[in-house]
Amino acid sequence: MRVLIAAVGSRGDVAPFTGLGVRLQAEGHQVTIATHGLFESYVTGCGLGFHRLPVDTREELAVRVEADGGRSPARMTLAVNRALAAHAGATAEALTVAARDTDVLLLTPLSWIGGHVAEGLGLPSVGVYLQPMTPTAEFPPATVTTRTLGGWGNRTAAAALRAAGMRPSRRVVDELRAGFGLAPVAPGAWLSGLERSRWPIRYGFSPLVVPPPVDWPDFHRPVGYWWPAPEPDFEPEPELADFLAAGPPPVYVGFGSLPATDRVALSATVATAVRAAGLRAVAHGGWGGLTVAGDDMLAVGDVPHEWLFPRMAAVVHHAGAGTTAAGLRAGVPCVPVPFMVDQPFWADRLHRLGVTPGPIPLRQLTAGRLAHAITAAVRTPVHRQRAVRVAGRLAGEDGAAAVSQTLREL
Repeated sequence: MRVLIAAVGSRGDVAPFTGLGVRLQAEGHQVTIATHGLFESYVTGCGLGFHRLPVDTREELAVRVEADGGRSPARMTLAVNRALAAHAGATAEALTVAARDTDVLLLTPLSWIGGHVAEGLGLPSVGVYLQPMTPTAEFPPATVTTRTLGGWGNRTAAAALRAAGMRPSRRVVDELRAGFGLAPVAPGAWLSGLERSRWPIRYGFSPLVVPPPVDWPDFHRPVGYWWPAPEPDFEPEPELADFLAAGPPPVYVGFGSLPATDRVALSATVATAVRAAGLRAVAHGGWGGLTVAGDDMLAVGDVPHEWLFPRMAAVVHHAGAGTTAAGLRAGVPCVPVPFMVDQPFWADRLHRLGVTPGPIPLRQLTAGRLAHAITAAVRTPVHRQRAVRVAGRLAGEDGAAAVSQTLREL
């Protein structure tokens, strides 16, 4: 079967699908990932097909943060969504071209317009989501808040949010559907139709981390994480290998695709906190340009989390879905520093699991607070004990197998 995975977003929104794609190819499928140009070498390096989608998400995030000043996560999230909507026509066109050579589409939340493409071409599609998007009374919309709105409010807000995210692209969708000879449809009506048709969504996270709410339909279910494609031949740079061998396990600090309005200040905060905690650190520059210097700290580029994280005393990260999963897989305690979209949700889940002393929202980050949290994460045994137990549970899950089974059932 020819499988097209449409992944819109940052690296964390793409990486899990490399592993899923490699697994599906090993089972005889032909897999192409449609995503942004900055991930082309990453995707093709995994032996997967690549189809380019518009938008440089790194550039868009940097521009939006600079315009907003990083003051409001909600405002910045809305701004990024508007930026993606501005490219909806080009995205729909690119997905249409790619889908003509495929048998099934696997769609992420931000590639939802591919659902109309699949309908127009008469192709089956499946939702492959990294964040919980199905409305539920049990918790509020995961991309907006962690503060409950009450059962009715939680469910209503999530349903309204899904439709609201599609409205800026309404004209593009109507034109797309007209080109396929399909009638126009309002976002809410289209979503209701998907539910009536029992459109399957497979969630790429563990039910241990997000137990399926009782009011979710049985065709929307968490199946376990999809891990990024492994790099079995990876060898660390000599500088990293020497640093790790020169002392006790350091703390990892990295904020992934999180942009920073003042990278100098953020870097200084991190360095001061780590030294106040009496620890060493490995710092990943990421999109925010984090930098460190000194014999007790080492700056690194991209290093596979599956290799690096188990060698750390703790991991400090932005609580993106992919990095959160990698930290749990490694069985090490963490300090989440969330800022926007789903990051506060995952930070809250980590706290509920007991693998962290608690999150520090980026806007509240100080060297003192970070030093205290790192010290608690490393020195309090219960956080590591719980992290090890969670990692053991995750090791017994096989999220990719559930997607493979879904394809067989189409």
